[in-house]
Amino acid sequence: MTSKIAQLQALLYVAGDGGIKKEQLRDLLQVPELEIESLAKRLQEKLASDPDCGLQLLEINDEYKLTTSGEVSDLVEAYFNKDLTKNISQSALEILAIVAYRQPITRIEIDEIRGVNSSGALQTLVWRGLVKAQGVKDAPGHPKLYVTTDYFLQYFGYKSLADLPVIENFEDSSFDADGQVDLFAENGTADEALQKMEDL
Repeated sequence: MTSKIAQLQALLYVAGDGGIKKEQLRDLLQVPELEIESLAKRLQEKLASDPDCGLQLLEINDEYKLTTSGEVSDLVEAYFNKDLTKNISQSALEILAIVAYRQPITRIEIDEIRGVNSSGALQTLVWRGLVKAQGVKDAPGHPKLYVTTDYFLQYFGYKSLADLPVIENFEDSSFDADGQVDLFAENGTADEALQKMEDL
């Protein structure tokens, strides 16, 4: 059986950028609140003392979250800056479509729809300015709600969310061999949109 510290670390990992409130951890781990503080401190010390670990545990407003440590901040920033020049991955497009059609939506709700953890790809979308956190859900832990941004509309050439394709209107020919449909294909990429603007 895993230790409480291992369970705490696992929960914070899947929670991603949203973190988890102290009272929610108390209910999940079924331990007193004071023990949550003790477990968090031990995990914090464990991560800080391991030179082969690039993570740290933070407490902000009674909420715990795992983040990358300051020692690797330059490397992480370089990764995201480099990623800004890339096309959006298939997994990120899936998340973007979910947010676009189901917003506002929490990361956990996105995970439930996809069946896998979406934290990394969602954070990439936030860094690229396509998605943003806007408010919190009135639910235990008060998870962040995510919505698309104005840049999302610019990126795909839409004037408003009302211009998004209506899923029921897609014909059979719109689906690929796996039964998937690219909701954003007809509007291209940001670079193409910007190029058209420059040509005007």
